[in-house]
Amino acid sequence: LGGAAAGLAEETANSLGLEFVLIPAGSFIMGTDGNFEGIAPEANEKPAHRVTVSQPFYLGKYEVTQAQWEAVMGDNPSEFKGRSNPVERVSWEDVQEFIRQLNEMEKTDKYRLPTEAEWEYAARAGSTGAYSFGDDPGELGPYAWHEGNSGGTAHPAGQKAPNAWGLYDMYGNVLEWTQDWYDENYYAVGPPSDPQGPPTGSYRVNRGGNWDYLAGYCRSANRNFYPPDYLNNDLGFRLAFSPGR
Repeated sequence: LGGAAAGLAEETANSLGLEFVLIPAGSFIMGTDGNFEGIAPEANEKPAHRVTVSQPFYLGKYEVTQAQWEAVMGDNPSEFKGRSNPVERVSWEDVQEFIRQLNEMEKTDKYRLPTEAEWEYAARAGSTGAYSFGDDPGELGPYAWHEGNSGGTAHPAGQKAPNAWGLYDMYGNVLEWTQDWYDENYYAVGPPSDPQGPPTGSYRVNRGGNWDYLAGYCRSANRNFYPPDYLNNDLGFRLAFSPGR
């Protein structure tokens, strides 16, 4: 990933055991214009457009687990209980409180959610297809828990194969909150470098598919959105931070 050249560790962990992978700066094609296996892209996935992520950043190697949530918050709101399972039934607002308390514990202010652009860039891991491994939803099973193989439940983080950048469960298991407000038409008006999403909105973006999604909807470009106080048993998150914070 070029981390050594940049003088940054390829991987790092904090006192809570949260592990992070260095994601290099670069550019990619965000969104999609083309049909995929008979599934037409949603209007909010268009237009496909080039986006630059101008600075390297660290992204969680795994979705935040129930044990990690409980270590910070002192409770476990999840439906599918398991210390290594991703925490779910957490709203975007709940996640912000987790981040506030984690930053306080770690005596920092660096932890945050990834932006939507950072998330898709990391999910693609240098790829240009529907998934980081290609275009065939029939090949998703080794990489993701989805409707076809999950048995109707979330599973412990990191059991499936990682993508080329060493990130686990970017597709399936639980949807993941991002920082951005949602706007269906943002791709047409957002800046080409380091987009942060619209300044206001009614919904926050989440990404990645979940244990109840059809494989065809667990794609890199697929977008989802909920009100910031929404929670469900198929929705969690992973953290990010920028070097030097």
